[in-house]
Amino acid sequence: MLPHFRYSRDCVEFWKHSGEGMKQAFQIGRISVDPPLILAPMAGITDQYFRRILKRIGGVGVVSMEFISSEALTRGSERTRSMMQFHEDERPLAIQIYGSDAARMSEAAAYVQELGADIVDINMGCPANKILKGCAGAALMGDLELAEGIIRACRARVRIPLTVKFRLGLDDERSNYLDLGRACEAGGADGVALHARTARQMFSGKADWNRIRNLKETLSIPVSGNGDILAPEDALAMFSETGCDGVMIGRGAMQNPWIFRQTAARLRDEEAPPVTLEDRREMILGHFRMLRDQEEERFALHKIRTFTGWYTHGLPKGKHLRQKISTLPTVDAFLNEVESFFDSFSSGTAAA
Repeated sequence: MLPHFRYSRDCVEFWKHSGEGMKQAFQIGRISVDPPLILAPMAGITDQYFRRILKRIGGVGVVSMEFISSEALTRGSERTRSMMQFHEDERPLAIQIYGSDAARMSEAAAYVQELGADIVDINMGCPANKILKGCAGAALMGDLELAEGIIRACRARVRIPLTVKFRLGLDDERSNYLDLGRACEAGGADGVALHARTARQMFSGKADWNRIRNLKETLSIPVSGNGDILAPEDALAMFSETGCDGVMIGRGAMQNPWIFRQTAARLRDEEAPPVTLEDRREMILGHFRMLRDQEEERFALHKIRTFTGWYTHGLPKGKHLRQKISTLPTVDAFLNEVESFFDSFSSGTAAA
């Protein structure tokens, strides 16, 4: 068993000098995950625009689409199918599906394969009430027989790699992640990802990385860890503390879209170039111009307001920009405001 460390710096230094070297890649079926860093699927966030922005920045081994309802997909929902658009520059790409009916889940998995995705992922970890009420997501951890039936049904329909993402359990008293991990392996999954919190915790409290280590020691298929990765040092610490094959990053990528590139550099024992204000300006404008050019105005504005709160995290006078956009009626007006905001830095009218 790997030793436990209290501080991330200790973990990183141990790993550097342990003789094992830095992890560079691992396999999910025939897909090489290189670097061993994965974008977590996040509803309303990991759409095609955000995924493409992260791929342009670099350092992400696999990007994941926001989760897709197998019920809506198999009933022919055009809105659902429009969410599944992707570009070749996003590969390797995982599409995550959720549901509680094995037949519909297997049909959805077959659709994902036909669409050309690289990996089909099954959601058994979402803690949102509307998902739990449908006996999907983390609710499947309360019915391991059904969960394994879904995994086997999907495996029987697809040839592409199959993965499953889940949590520690419904709550502390029903922590059965090891049992579900074994069921995934027995059912033919090519890899799993563990968010080291219970469904009841949602995103509160601290992720228990020891459980990721326990799962890695239990299974022979690849295990990726998820939870509390907000900086490159966190990712390196998770690798060294748990021995996991990959690290999955969610909210940390929203605050800092460069986290994958920075972490990948650290994995090579290098330092990524610093992120400049110009880098941030071009990233924000590039993302929002894609939304303007390809989406309806109202939807684009909704997305822009969502992402601005994350993108201005830590920026001087970021609060001022966040307040200003609530009154702007068009995407073009907002783009002009962003340009003025960043111009104020170079002109000296905003604090550096």
